[in-house]
Amino acid sequence: MKKLNEGIIRFFNNQPYTIVTTIDRNGSLHNSCKGIVDISSNGKVYLLDLYKKNTYKNLKRNPRISITAVNEHKFIGYSLKGNARLLKKDILKSHIMKSWESKITKRISHRLIKNIQGEIGHSRHPEASLPKPEYLIVVDVKEIVNLTPGHIK
Repeated sequence: MKKLNEGIIRFFNNQPYTIVTTIDRNGSLHNSCKGIVDISSNGKVYLLDLYKKNTYKNLKRNPRISITAVNEHKFIGYSLKGNARLLKKDILKSHIMKSWESKITKRISHRLIKNIQGEIGHSRHPEASLPKPEYLIVVDVKEIVNLTPGHIK
């Protein structure tokens, strides 16, 4: 497992969502948006998946995964590559679930503030109608790819 430094942890914790890439049954890449619920310096990333569909099926067949996020304004980004495990037991009672609920509340609040400031977005608050997660994806990071162009680092 690859150790994650505080800068990378802070970067991912500040992203509203990430792009998760898995491999489908035909060997093609499948991308989906997921929020990181927790990330630790020992190289573990925790994601809750709300829809037991393509990502779930893909990871059951092939555990390889990448988690990518970019900050366009700061012109930085990272991709974390590794292997995933699917866990179903007692996630609804765990600190992971409480962290997810906190992040959803933060996203709703952020959307409300932007709407009040006149930046019209989605007419509803989609986060409020998200289903409860059914399982947890635990990723053991094996490789960190810094997406910042070399001449800017």
